[in-house]
Amino acid sequence: MKFERVLLIDDNETDNFFHSIALEKAGFNGELLVFEQPAEALAYLLQDQISVPTCVLLDINMSQINGFEVARTLAERLKPRALFSLFMLSSSNWSDDVNEAKRIPLIAGFLVKPLTAAVAGTLLFQSNEQSSDAPSN
Repeated sequence: MKFERVLLIDDNETDNFFHSIALEKAGFNGELLVFEQPAEALAYLLQDQISVPTCVLLDINMSQINGFEVARTLAERLKPRALFSLFMLSSSNWSDDVNEAKRIPLIAGFLVKPLTAAVAGTLLFQSNEQSSDAPSN
């Protein structure tokens, strides 16, 4: 599936800037939405109900709500959609974080920052399968 929209959810403005560049270099030319407040992103996703193929890149450690809380809320309240893929994107590669991501079925994969153009390209242009074959770095 080719994603038409990417949501970057990270409270770090610098990370969002560099990840936006990586997405652009990977050839992404769809809608890019950046949320520095996870509660705003959560409200957006629950209201939108994923109307177009959407990739969500979600940080774990944020001041307002952590990424796992966002993922759990989405898993409970968002109707499952084939148009939606959620990836954790974190500076942590701690095994507890990776294992927690695996316990939440909505999470398609775990990526370690920084997002590179190569990883972004693989992620954005992969098939619609949400499996352990998701790219990781």
